[in-house]
Amino acid sequence: MKALRSLTALAVIQVPILLGAAPIQVLIVDGQNNHKWEFTTPVLKHALEQSGAFEVKISTTPPKGAPASAWQDWRPVFRNFAVVVSNYNGQPWPEGVRADFEAYVRDGGGFVSVHAANNAFPEWKAYNEMIGVGGWGGRNEQSGPWLYVKNGKLFRDLRPGPGGAHGPQHEFVVEIQDSNHPITRGLPSRWLHCKDELYSRLRGPAENLQILATAKSDLTAEQEPNLMVIHHGQGRVMHTTLGHADYSMLDRGFYEILERGVEWAATGQVVLTEALPAEFPTEVKTSIVTLEGHPKQAAPAAK
Repeated sequence: MKALRSLTALAVIQVPILLGAAPIQVLIVDGQNNHKWEFTTPVLKHALEQSGAFEVKISTTPPKGAPASAWQDWRPVFRNFAVVVSNYNGQPWPEGVRADFEAYVRDGGGFVSVHAANNAFPEWKAYNEMIGVGGWGGRNEQSGPWLYVKNGKLFRDLRPGPGGAHGPQHEFVVEIQDSNHPITRGLPSRWLHCKDELYSRLRGPAENLQILATAKSDLTAEQEPNLMVIHHGQGRVMHTTLGHADYSMLDRGFYEILERGVEWAATGQVVLTEALPAEFPTEVKTSIVTLEGHPKQAAPAAK
């Protein structure tokens, strides 16, 4: 499928049709975020649907400050989807929705956390177990260790300190730490990612967690995780810290790990999205994805 991306939309033969499989059903949750979810959700949807492997629906929560009645009407049926992608960082979900989501992932549903979704719900124990590590929201050493990689080894730093930091946005090299996982198998060991926030000092329970990729932080000088997988009950979770803005997501490397991560979270394997596009970024050159109407955000000037 990916070798055909340069052809017109009418000429593209969808991957599931080629392989005799129905598209994987995906739900994106958005509606509140300290980032521009109105601009980034369409990019996430495009990244998945242009692969031909997924069918995407969106569930938008009530806005901040909405009355309780609006929240009573928001009750996504997670079990109707193979995987849920969170582009949400806002007020707590209602107890019933939280219980549904916990049961969904625990019983085998897939979950993908994108960028600021790891800032969400610092008080929700099960959610923090699902994402492994997170940032901000009062997270600190009581939330769990700060994870980073040095010389190929995982460090769990228990020293006191806040959870979550980043410097000015910039391009940075993503380094694969585990090339045997289905999500990263066949990817270049180092590739240049578009301008983005490079999260560091993330903290959390960090149980059943595997770091797949990192980048050297401009703040800590350590290899900070930007692509992780977590097993929670019977569920599979893919957590990426990449994707601050639409221009950060319009990166062929981001598209690739999102597609692979969503397929893995849904099925436990990467088959429909495994072909590596010829335009994948190199260690010295980014690869921009063209999407009509985007980016709607302007990247900040270098500092």
